[in-house]
Amino acid sequence: MDQVLAGKIALITGSGRGIGRAIAIAYAAHGAQVICSARSVDEIKDTAAQIKDAGGQACAVRADIAKEQDVDALFAAATEHFGGLDLLVVNAGVHASHEAVAESDPQTWWHTIETNLFGAYLCCRAAIPLLRARGGGKIITIGSGMGHKGLANNTAYCCSKAALSMLTRTLAQEVQKDQISVNELIPGPVKTALTGHAHPRKDSVASIDGEWRKEPADVVPLALFLATQPHIGPTAQSFSLMRRDN
Repeated sequence: MDQVLAGKIALITGSGRGIGRAIAIAYAAHGAQVICSARSVDEIKDTAAQIKDAGGQACAVRADIAKEQDVDALFAAATEHFGGLDLLVVNAGVHASHEAVAESDPQTWWHTIETNLFGAYLCCRAAIPLLRARGGGKIITIGSGMGHKGLANNTAYCCSKAALSMLTRTLAQEVQKDQISVNELIPGPVKTALTGHAHPRKDSVASIDGEWRKEPADVVPLALFLATQPHIGPTAQSFSLMRRDN
């Protein structure tokens, strides 16, 4: 397989399953050294084992990205295990609230924002010094069409992803001088438990008519495209796999 990521060090959050696992395995297959991270130790160990069994290099580091101490330890591990960082994929996220605002639970609502936005912020903040030390790099945030168009009864998730999209754009402006690109990848509906494909509701992303319902592996080509762009390439952009407008 073409080793287009040879010599690169990549950290993928939420890589214990679904989209994150597919990206981690693909990046390793194309030559990257991969730090696999999620809250579930068993899942990320399994991802790392799959990579190693295929001849790749990987380690598993448990972290809850909503906790600053966990994030600091996670990025310290990137230096400890592989010597730095070239590429961050902010994939970890939750979709804990499927309620109208009037009936919503504030704690559940905040948990969604805390993980999907604040956790992403903590990861980006921790990654920047490591990327600067390597002379540049890439941050890819995993967004959602729901963060652009919205979907009733999913307000917490929609708001968290809308804010993540803006974080992507503003951060890109701040670090462009450091040869760091920051882009958003919008997968559209992917068959995972997070998107409601296990038990679709009428207000879930799995129920959107006319959309391409993908497997996690279908997201990999776009993730590879973004990972292999030059440092002076696209930044502050949204790249979507959705069939309809974002």
